[in-house]
Amino acid sequence: MNPPLQAVDTVIEARWVIPVEPARSVLPGHAVVVDGGRIVAVLPAAEARAKYSSRRHVALTEHALIPGLVNLHTHAAMTLMRGLADDLTLMDWLNHHIWPAEIRHVSDEFVYDGTRLACAEMLRGGVTCFNDMYFFPRATARAALEARMRAVVGLIVIEFPSPYAADAQDYLSKGLALRDELRNEPLLGYCFAPHAPYTVSDKSLRQVATYAGELELPVHMHIHETRDEIEQSLKSHGVRPLARLGELGLLGPGLIAVHAIHLERNEIDLLAQHGCHVAHCPSSNLKLASGFAHVGTLLAKGINVGLGTDGAASNNRLDMFSEIRLAALLAKGVSSDATALPAWQALELATVRPARALGLDDRIGTLQPGKCADIAAVRLAGVDLAPCYDPLSHLVYAAGREHVSHVWVNGELVVDNGNLTTMDAREVEARAAFWHDRIKSA
Repeated sequence: MNPPLQAVDTVIEARWVIPVEPARSVLPGHAVVVDGGRIVAVLPAAEARAKYSSRRHVALTEHALIPGLVNLHTHAAMTLMRGLADDLTLMDWLNHHIWPAEIRHVSDEFVYDGTRLACAEMLRGGVTCFNDMYFFPRATARAALEARMRAVVGLIVIEFPSPYAADAQDYLSKGLALRDELRNEPLLGYCFAPHAPYTVSDKSLRQVATYAGELELPVHMHIHETRDEIEQSLKSHGVRPLARLGELGLLGPGLIAVHAIHLERNEIDLLAQHGCHVAHCPSSNLKLASGFAHVGTLLAKGINVGLGTDGAASNNRLDMFSEIRLAALLAKGVSSDATALPAWQALELATVRPARALGLDDRIGTLQPGKCADIAAVRLAGVDLAPCYDPLSHLVYAAGREHVSHVWVNGELVVDNGNLTTMDAREVEARAAFWHDRIKSA
């Protein structure tokens, strides 16, 4: 007599399951079994049918299942400024366009609406978790929770006043209060987000280092993005920005250095010695002409690198598939080595590696039993993707976000056949149109 079938919430069968770990793994004809928001098993589909009885069975015969993508650097609400000021240098863009617009328009309502728009875009593109840095982080948290999306909310710190806070101390106190209030939300995490060395004082950075150590939170910060930033630091502080962070106690395994483009050899060694992480944003780096990050060198030194989109105002897409492909191609071009950043490793940069930087790799980033069921299904079929010899290579070099059909976060189906299940897309778009008209007429 056969043993009774084990009841579970969901069984997802796919042509391929790509768990990311072990590296290079491709499991044809497998299934992912989900119960209580967690992955129970990854096994051949026939074995899953023989062992489990599911409340929901999803058969995806043309698809690859991958871990939900993790966007390591965003300013989510800036979707409402998508295309507002293109083809400008970074400081011109910031000083004369973005910061003035933020002073006029940024509010709790703006951030809520902009983050909802960002969540809708990212979820439909297979992104299940994002690491954010922006004003009014409470609104970011509210929007992410309503979308049923995983988010690491940045507790922004900057010296100048904004509609959100009066000074650095106000930013810190409001951020810490938010973290204390919502610290038990399972889909939310937190990091300190001092904007950049040129916008945060030594005193504030020392406080961030102290709080981050006490609360065991990451520190997410733009660093060495442009040559101008480095020249300013030498004039104002007598040292390059990374050295200054070292003097202030911020170098360590909790630091996520965003961009990290203009690094000398000893600075790469310094990041490696301290176990720091790098958030690589290839599209934004190119659009703002900031430069080329030497990702191959960083990885060869053992530095953990994850991918981010940056904000939609400087990209202009929150499209992690574009970032994966571009990162792989740029790594080859910069190094003159066609073997640099192969497809399997490029996929790591959008899954397990950013999860590791955020301290979440025990929960997300791979498809393994015990992990949270954050999963994306990508349809690798159709005239634009045929034939498929290697699904791992196809995911990086051929597929795009338009091929994502289903997305689960914590076991909940949030995208079903390309349709959002937790958000009204027409309402989200209508709010974007409202803000477009308001900003354009200002």
